[in-house]
Amino acid sequence: MPDAHYPIQLAARRTGLSTHVIRIWEQRYQAVEPRRTAANHRLYSQIDLERLGLLRDLTHAGHNISRVARLSNDELRTLAANASGLELPASRAAAAMPAPDAWLDECLASVESLDGRTLDDTLKRATTKLGAQGVLHRLVAPLAQSLGDLWREGKITTAHEHFATVHLRAFLGNLAKPFGGNEGAPALVVATPSGQLHEMGALIVGALAANLGWTVTCLGASLPAAEIAGAARQKRARAVALSLVYPEDDANLPGELTLLREALPEDTTLLVGGRAMPAYLETLVGLGAILVADLVQLGLALDRLRQPGRKVKP
Repeated sequence: MPDAHYPIQLAARRTGLSTHVIRIWEQRYQAVEPRRTAANHRLYSQIDLERLGLLRDLTHAGHNISRVARLSNDELRTLAANASGLELPASRAAAAMPAPDAWLDECLASVESLDGRTLDDTLKRATTKLGAQGVLHRLVAPLAQSLGDLWREGKITTAHEHFATVHLRAFLGNLAKPFGGNEGAPALVVATPSGQLHEMGALIVGALAANLGWTVTCLGASLPAAEIAGAARQKRARAVALSLVYPEDDANLPGELTLLREALPEDTTLLVGGRAMPAYLETLVGLGAILVADLVQLGLALDRLRQPGRKVKP
């Protein structure tokens, strides 16, 4: 590879990609294989730059990086030409809206490198393009899922997960501010019950509900049933939303859920979601909780609860 003399910073400038995205495309998808110097610095060839440019154009056009990264350069050129009828000019590609996959990769790379400035900037840019609802559904929720998977696989540390939570908490708080419910808006209390240690799902639920016009009170992670019920009564909450993410084998949680349902007013709806929710399905069904598999179902349930009669069937 005699012409491999472009360091990653120059490759980023030439391709319009960030160094974070180049690294993660290389590490996660083997999109390119740069030469390494004796000091282990990456050096990219002109062929590498062309390949990165083609991948940039195709992901901007909506293709999934995990699929197109497996293609040869000739296949990438053909796909790019077939997608537009002609070669995609760099100026048009730069103006196109990046696919959520590209934003997700950049966010994950920022977390892995503990780069808060880039993480914040990527979330803001995605919100400008996708809007509040779009960024929650298409970027923040997949990001939270991916971070959970990486943490479970030991590919990121607890410090990385906490770092991401701090930045996403601030981002989601700012995202929800313009949509706070008016004086007559229904109230929603959001929490994770005692023993459930991850609050990211609850934060996303709170931001979504605020975006839909609810007055939201987020209580954080691992709260006893009595505390959640007390807050719901004080706020006269129409519903309580619980996020169950980790762990999935807490023998004490069914009892906590039962205590919560008994302590809540009869007309307060209990909404429950999260990746650990299926592990407690028997208890939740017995308590008459509304089970939500994703943000779309949650939004529909919240919309129905706002309607006259506001009864949502489990």
